[in-house]
Amino acid sequence: MLSLIALLAGSTALVSAQSSFSPARPPALPLAVRSPYLTTWQAAGSDGGNGGYLAGQWPTFWNGAVTGWTGFVRVDNTTYNWMGNAYPFPQVVDQTSFKYTSTRSIFELQAGPVTMNVEFLSPITPEDLTSQSFPITYVNVAVTSSDGSNHDVQLYTDVSAEWASGDRSQVAQWDYDTTTNNVAYHKFWRQTQEEFVEDNQQAAWGYWYYATSDGEGLTHQSGADNDVRNQFTSQGQLENTQDTNFRAINDQYPVFGFAKDLGSVGSETVETLFTINLAQQHTVQYRDGDGVSSIPSYWINTYPDYETALDHFYIEYDTVAGQATDLDNQVASDSTAAGGDDYLTLTSLAARQAFAGLAVSGTSDETYIFLKEISSDGDIQTVDVIFPAFPVILYFNPEWLEYILDPIIKYQEAGLFTQGSYALHDLGFFPTATSAGSEKQPLEECGNMLIMTLAYAQKTGDTGYLSQHYDLLNQYTGYLVNESLIPADQISTDDFAGSLANQTDLALKGMIGIKAMSIIAQMTGHASDSASYASTAESYISQWQDLGIARDANPPHTTLSYGDDSSHGLLYNLYADALLQTHLVPTSVYQMQSDFYPTVEKKYGVPLDTRHNYTKSDWEMFCAAIASEETMNMFISDIAAFINETPTSAPVTDLYETGNADYGGGIRFQDRPVVGGWFSLLALNQTGIPADNTS
Repeated sequence: MLSLIALLAGSTALVSAQSSFSPARPPALPLAVRSPYLTTWQAAGSDGGNGGYLAGQWPTFWNGAVTGWTGFVRVDNTTYNWMGNAYPFPQVVDQTSFKYTSTRSIFELQAGPVTMNVEFLSPITPEDLTSQSFPITYVNVAVTSSDGSNHDVQLYTDVSAEWASGDRSQVAQWDYDTTTNNVAYHKFWRQTQEEFVEDNQQAAWGYWYYATSDGEGLTHQSGADNDVRNQFTSQGQLENTQDTNFRAINDQYPVFGFAKDLGSVGSETVETLFTINLAQQHTVQYRDGDGVSSIPSYWINTYPDYETALDHFYIEYDTVAGQATDLDNQVASDSTAAGGDDYLTLTSLAARQAFAGLAVSGTSDETYIFLKEISSDGDIQTVDVIFPAFPVILYFNPEWLEYILDPIIKYQEAGLFTQGSYALHDLGFFPTATSAGSEKQPLEECGNMLIMTLAYAQKTGDTGYLSQHYDLLNQYTGYLVNESLIPADQISTDDFAGSLANQTDLALKGMIGIKAMSIIAQMTGHASDSASYASTAESYISQWQDLGIARDANPPHTTLSYGDDSSHGLLYNLYADALLQTHLVPTSVYQMQSDFYPTVEKKYGVPLDTRHNYTKSDWEMFCAAIASEETMNMFISDIAAFINETPTSAPVTDLYETGNADYGGGIRFQDRPVVGGWFSLLALNQTGIPADNTS
């Protein structure tokens, strides 16, 4: 295939219609966004995208690597390109609208006298571990006449072997078959499988399936990209043949195509359903007290083989689509009620990205959800990445938080973490959770673990989980008692900003963690511990107000670090006090910060702190959730403006410049699950605990 830049230069002018975008035009449009390895987007921003159009540009993996995906339609012998950037260029459809919901990306396209409605559905099933564990995206193409006449229509689509490996020199292999329910599929894979290995972030193991319903009018073909596509554009059908020359992905790029003769299309809509999915026997490698083991994909417990699973999920489309509609409607209703239309812009964009960072694994007896940090480091089970993401889990299904925390807790309880008495930072690099990383954020991670564990128990009522892991939680708290009042020079979750001593917000997290342990102790019958920790936390917070608040400033505010009254930062750790209802921090601090943030607002938000002009949108939403309505709306509208106006063209970054909505950090901070933090307002609204921030 030609380079993406060359193809864009040749095709952008062909996009003629003016598309609307609802509720916004994000920097990249989510197409197939379902798991750490099924994550394909359409670049939209001005720094590499074509403005948000489905045709005239290749879809890409989150890191910008092309994942070839093509769509043509022939209408009365005229061929139009509706997806991808295939060469030579057929006439490009006119895109009239794009809309996204929490689970869908919907394009309305005009191909001459017929209208196409192309819907990409990446389901989110927070009540169904099996479904969530099977990475699949549905593409439903609906075609209807728009001029009142009947038209002869043939539909074509293909995917390339680029999906199978990030190393394009790897040899791909493929096959074609049908299931017992007449689901036709192309199966393709990296010929040399390497389990738990990545090629440029893409999986080096597993089998890809591109499927549709078999039957009258369907033809198929595999082969060199130009050969297969030219066969359709010239004949309107494929040859029902397979290329048997297994070769390198970048050697005459093998593609796997379907053509469907829709016949004479009039006012009655004709629909064709395609699916793309990745099937892996195992998702991650994990080490606990019993040694290293390969953890199965959770769906393996239900389906005996890959094809049976594909068969089931394909024919269940109507059910899946109905469930997705219910979820879309729930998020829309809750979001607009809590924060208006701009808030729905955030939450509905974040949902797929957040859940696509998860790998649901294990068995019904030992269920794990592993989280990939995605772009910033690629770590697995990073505690300070789980923390900003966990509001989306609390909102949809807090029971899943146990499955995320368990791998961390079991690893430490087995005595495998030997760096100190504090909480670990991560369990290695996805997909191998076998060795705790060397990065140290001791105060940060101890506070995070205590806050998240208590939040889980409060939302689920599972006090037994607290009792089961009481000793480890107590150990974390001991560290906080010793270190949180006057934090040593160290990094926090914002490690990219550098280390700093006496961080005001970091100290607050430690104190809230201590108070959280007081509540845990009370819930588990440890009255003496509860009283002791409560007393310590209350003593610390009283001193913290003298150490970390610039009272003589105009207006007063908390500082970035003790004693530096000219400094300030987002006090995002205050969110945990409200979420857990620890009643530790006086309401005057909430009000003070809420009044202060508008005084340092820039065009696209409030800077993270005084060291830089960039901000973190997850932390902005933590602050918004506990602010006055006016300040909350300010934060939300600023982030929504960033989404709609950023020149970036990758999956939305959580780190950006508040002055121009840009981000110059390469691929770092793209597509991260931390956008689950945008659900912080909804998680707070659904705590089930009376909202009372009095101390």
